[in-house]
Amino acid sequence: MFWNSEEDYYVLNQNGYIALAVIALLVLLMIGILRALRKDEPARSKSPVITLTFAGVSIALAFVLSYVRIYKMPWGGDITLLSMFFVCFVGYLFGPGTGFAAAFVYSILQFIQSGGTYMLSPFQVCCDYFLAFTALGASGFFKNKKNGLVIGYLVAVFLRGVFHTIGGYLYWMDYMPENFPASLAIIYPIAYNYAYLIPEAVITVVVILLPPVKKALNRIKGMAKA
Repeated sequence: MFWNSEEDYYVLNQNGYIALAVIALLVLLMIGILRALRKDEPARSKSPVITLTFAGVSIALAFVLSYVRIYKMPWGGDITLLSMFFVCFVGYLFGPGTGFAAAFVYSILQFIQSGGTYMLSPFQVCCDYFLAFTALGASGFFKNKKNGLVIGYLVAVFLRGVFHTIGGYLYWMDYMPENFPASLAIIYPIAYNYAYLIPEAVITVVVILLPPVKKALNRIKGMAKA
């Protein structure tokens, strides 16, 4: 068994954490193997080592930065320091396949970080973690588009919010804080989630559009394709 049952919720146990860690490692290996098998990419960019290096470093940066909280919203939710960007950046570099796989690994890390101690149901976990954070891989669909980095990032953040909002309506309405206006209760899950997602997205876009940062990101993209 991978979790323990409490009164009205579940708690992940040691076996569950180990299983998730193994799954994350297997997915990372799969990223490199599948990338190497692709026929529509230059030989060097298909290297499992290159793909795993970029994906692994990006996921690690995202996870570390998820602990760097710029501001905690009064209703809940944290504005972090560019954490979502580095997950989206993998998709932008390598496309949706690698992007979704890397984002799924990140969703496992996020679940281990804060979700394993309180689970209401499997679908709640999917909405709050596995589907929501994996959606950040949607940035990969804009890999070769004009302004694809910014547009892909914003679309990915929006989709993450959609899954969080679905989970909010299904599972978290009873947890609405007393300081939230009762007259706006119908939009509570939307307001709760996008109240911290939008400010972080704005901050991130401003940062990545700064000329030195933009130049550095273009150089990294060139290294990934070289």
